[in-house]
Amino acid sequence: MSAPTARRSAKDRLSGVWALKGYKREWLRHDVVAGAALFALLVPAGMAYAQAAGLPPVTGLYATVVPLLVYAVVGPSRILVLGPDSALAPLIAAAVIPLAAGSSEKSVALAGLLAVLVGVIMLAGSALKLGTITGLLSKPIRLGYLNGIALLVALSQLPAFLGIEADGDIWQKLAKVTTGILTGGVNVAALLLGVGSLALIWIPKLLKWKVPGVLFAVVGSCVATAVLGLHHHVKVTGILPQGLPMPALGGLGWADALTLLPAAAGIALMAFADTGVLSQTLAAKEGKRVSGNREMAALGAANAATGLLGGFPVSGSTSRTPVAVDAGAKSQMTGVVGSVLVLAFMLLAPGVTEYLPSATLAAVVIAAAIALADPAGVRRLLSLSRSESVVMLAAFLGVLTVGVLQGIVVAIALALLDFVRRAWDPYRTELGAEEGLPGYHDLERHPDGERVPGLLILRFDAPLFFGNGQVLAEFVREQLDEAPDEASDDISHVILAAEPITGIDTTALDDLVTLDEWLARKGVDLVFAELKGPVKDKLLHLGTAARFTPDHFFPTIGAAVRALRRE
Repeated sequence: MSAPTARRSAKDRLSGVWALKGYKREWLRHDVVAGAALFALLVPAGMAYAQAAGLPPVTGLYATVVPLLVYAVVGPSRILVLGPDSALAPLIAAAVIPLAAGSSEKSVALAGLLAVLVGVIMLAGSALKLGTITGLLSKPIRLGYLNGIALLVALSQLPAFLGIEADGDIWQKLAKVTTGILTGGVNVAALLLGVGSLALIWIPKLLKWKVPGVLFAVVGSCVATAVLGLHHHVKVTGILPQGLPMPALGGLGWADALTLLPAAAGIALMAFADTGVLSQTLAAKEGKRVSGNREMAALGAANAATGLLGGFPVSGSTSRTPVAVDAGAKSQMTGVVGSVLVLAFMLLAPGVTEYLPSATLAAVVIAAAIALADPAGVRRLLSLSRSESVVMLAAFLGVLTVGVLQGIVVAIALALLDFVRRAWDPYRTELGAEEGLPGYHDLERHPDGERVPGLLILRFDAPLFFGNGQVLAEFVREQLDEAPDEASDDISHVILAAEPITGIDTTALDDLVTLDEWLARKGVDLVFAELKGPVKDKLLHLGTAARFTPDHFFPTIGAAVRALRRE
C-alpha cells in the first residue's frame, strides 16, 4: 500500500483523531461550554429513553457515554451527538421484553447483544458500500413511521405519567390505563409532577431560552419530591448504581443472537437513516459532504461498543445535536466533554436521582415524541399524492397494529409495488410540432401541435421490462390504428422518443422484435431517437444488431425527423 493510500485509509478509520490535528486552541472554550450545556440534557434524556425501552435507567447513561467517546475517535461528522433515541425505544422494547421474561438482568444483556448485532450489521454494510440502502425509506414511509412511533411512544408512557402500574404490550398497558382512569386509580401526585414537568420543558422552548427546559423539569421535580416527601407516594428512579459501564452479556447464546437478528437489521436501517439525514444536513450547512459508508461504519462501531459495555442501540440525536450546535460546539470534543461530565455524575453523584420521579422521565419522553411527530408534513403529502399517502398510512397503521418492524416492511413492500405499478403502466403519448415552439411536444398537452407528415413520433416514459413490453407494443398499434386513414397510409416510420427508456430486459426485447415485425408487414420502420448509449449497447448485445442497424438510431428527435423527411 502506498504512503498516500495508507494515510487516506487511516484518516477514514480514525476521522475524529485525524481531525484533532487541525484542532484550534480557541475552539476549546466553545466546546467545553457546549459540552456542559449538552450534559444538562444527556442525563435525563438517556435515562428517559432507557425507561421507554423497558430497561433500567442507568443503561441509558451507559448508552450515552460510550457512543460519544467512540464517535469522537472514528466519526466523520464534525458535530454530531449520538445516544439513545425515542424513535428506537419501541423497537428495542419489542425485541427484548418478550425474551427477557420479566428479568431485568436478562433484558440488559439482550439489549446489549442487540446493539452488538446492529453494530456488526452496520460495519458489514459499510464494507459492502451499502451507505445508500436507506433509499428504501422514502419520505411517505418515514412520515408514517415517525408519526406512528411518536403516538406509540407517547401512549407507552401514559402509565408512568399517570402513576398507574401497567405492564405488557402497548395495548395491554392502554387497557390498564383506561381501567385505572375509570376506577379512580390515577395517582394525582404523579400526574401533577408529569404535567408540571411538561410545562417546564415547553415554556423555555416557547420563550426561546438557551437553557433546555428538561433541566428545569428534572431539577424542579426532584426538589418538589424531596421537599414535599412525594417519594413515598410516587414511583422514583432511585439511586443509580455507582460505577463505570461494564460488560453485561452473560447468560446469552447463539439462539438469542439468531432470534434478535431480524430486529437488529430493522433497527440498523432506521438508526442509519435518521443519523445519515442528520449528518448530511449538518455538513450541508458548512458546504461539505459526509460519506454515507464512513458514517455507517462509525455508527456501527459506536453501537457495537455500547452493546459490549451495558448499553443498547443508539443513533444520531435530532434533539441533543441542535443543543450542542446552538451552544457553540466546534468539534466532537463537545461530545467528549459531555460524556466525561456524565461519567463524573455516575461516579460522584448517583444519589441525585433518588428523588427523580418516573412521571418526569415519562414527560421527557412524551415531549420528545410530540416533537418527533410531523402533522404538517402529513397534511402536505395528503394534498400532493394519493398513492404515496396510502404508503404513509400503511406505515402509520402498521407501526401501531402489527408492530414497528413489520409495519415498516409492509410499507416498503407497498412503496415498491407502487413503483412497479407506475412502471407497468407508464405515461405515453404522441409528439408533434407546434409553430413558434422549438422541439416536439406532447399533443395532449399542446392541442395546437400537429403531426409531422409521414411520421408517428411516440414517447414511452419508463424502462422496458417484462411487465410493460406488451404495453408499449399495444400503444404503438393503437396509435397507428387510430390515425386518420389518409395519414396512416402515408406513415413510413415510427420514431420512438427513447430518452426516458433507461433499461430493457429479454422479455421486453422479444415484445419489441414482435412489434418491429408487425410494423414491417405494414411497410413501417421502427427507429429510435435519444436512446441512451448503455441501453443501445444492451439492445444490440441481445442479438438485434442485424435488425436494428446504425441507421435506426438518431441522437435527437429533430435529427430523426430531418433525415427521414429527406428520405
